[in-house]
Amino acid sequence: MKVIFLDRDGVINKYPGDRLYVTSLRKFKFLPHALQAIALLTKAGYKIFVASNQAGIGRGIYARSTLDRITAGMLEKIQSQGGLIQQVYYCLHRKEAGCSCRKPRPGMLRQAAKKFKFNLRTAYFVGDTMRDIFTAQNAGCKSVLVLSGKEKQANRPNWKTQPDLVFRDLWAAAKFLTRKK
Repeated sequence: MKVIFLDRDGVINKYPGDRLYVTSLRKFKFLPHALQAIALLTKAGYKIFVASNQAGIGRGIYARSTLDRITAGMLEKIQSQGGLIQQVYYCLHRKEAGCSCRKPRPGMLRQAAKKFKFNLRTAYFVGDTMRDIFTAQNAGCKSVLVLSGKEKQANRPNWKTQPDLVFRDLWAAAKFLTRKK
């Protein structure tokens, strides 16, 4: 089974900024070509999962019902463009909670692997932060960094680890991954 995990903010939609949150469907803006990328991955046979920290809930900045509306709107638009997300996993906890699901811990990825019965060693994790890269490494996945969100190429000398692959955005990553034999 071909599996790919996507972080949400900075990969699928516009990164809201450090310590800021997407707090309404109106503020959720797909990145250029993200919908086409997800459709391309779907057509290529990838099972796609979203794994995202959304601590704004745990901090009381916005309600779970708001996150559910944003997610429903995101999934509806993705599906209308030919993409399919198998499941969305969110960690709603604050950093201090010490849960196993908050990235860089691999809890969300392990949960998906157990439920959908696949090996994480063959999966990809696409994210826009070094935290996402550590999540991939902690889960045993191949790590893919996209430069469409928080992380910038100029920071590369300071990275504490190196991703397996680096692309401009999800569209470039999807084109590469769907051409791979």
